[in-house]
Amino acid sequence: MAIVVNLDVMMAKRKISSGELAEKIGITQANLSILKTGKARAIRFSTLESICKALDCQPADILEYKEEE
Repeated sequence: MAIVVNLDVMMAKRKISSGELAEKIGITQANLSILKTGKARAIRFSTLESICKALDCQPADILEYKEEE
């Protein structure tokens, strides 16, 4: 997939666990795991906003476009 999810990188930089982030943004750990692994087919803007607020970052810190070869 051309969209790469760097959520785990931002979580490590902010020193926050999956459980803590899931609780802060109001989603299950299972759904957060799906986002972290890049298996999600979509993300709601409200969820992305909550993640950015909790991690004090921008959407581009989490989502990256890489051209497929």
